[in-house]
Amino acid sequence: MNDLRERLAAARLYLVCGAEPDEFLHAALRGGVDIVQQRVKDADDSFILAAAARFRAVCDQHRALFILNDRPDLAAQAGADGVHVGQDDMSVDAARQLVGPSRLIGLSTHTREQVDAAAADPEVDYTGVGPVFATPTKPGRPAVGFELVAYAAAHAVKPWFAIGGLDVAGARAVSGAGATRVAVVRALTEAADPERAAQSLLAALEVPVGST
Repeated sequence: MNDLRERLAAARLYLVCGAEPDEFLHAALRGGVDIVQQRVKDADDSFILAAAARFRAVCDQHRALFILNDRPDLAAQAGADGVHVGQDDMSVDAARQLVGPSRLIGLSTHTREQVDAAAADPEVDYTGVGPVFATPTKPGRPAVGFELVAYAAAHAVKPWFAIGGLDVAGARAVSGAGATRVAVVRALTEAADPERAAQSLLAALEVPVGST
């Protein structure tokens, strides 16, 4: 797994989804998704691990990174390349103790202070910055708008992904605010053609692969 951070640095499009079928995953990955996060809430471990086995196999076929949401304790069993935690979840230090030194750890950030703290934390590999727009996937979480995106563009020193209610127009807008990477949910899970939708999101970013 020594190339995980190099692949992370080159990633631009990050998909967050539930236990979607293989056909959807293949289509999104053909369209250019670089990272897939399995986000399954309120399910037992056996369901999460069964879905993870599918996600791992599909991601391997496309050489995409596979991230598990919220469950550092299952990372090894799930064959995940890393885990993503929120500000109210397990601490990054505790997650690192569970996943070991090689796997990636992502952290959600919602304020300037959290962006700065993540930049200074050696255990954080990447961050999500948002939600840019209000989104039903994060009920009750206020939108941060473009100001925090611009702040992250100026101050973040690790890969970061603008996230939260982004579609093609939103991807174009956050690109204008300095984002070179985006994470999406509904823009792909609700797309009639996930492959073409992924291609459109990448085109909206219009940045070189590997830009931080």
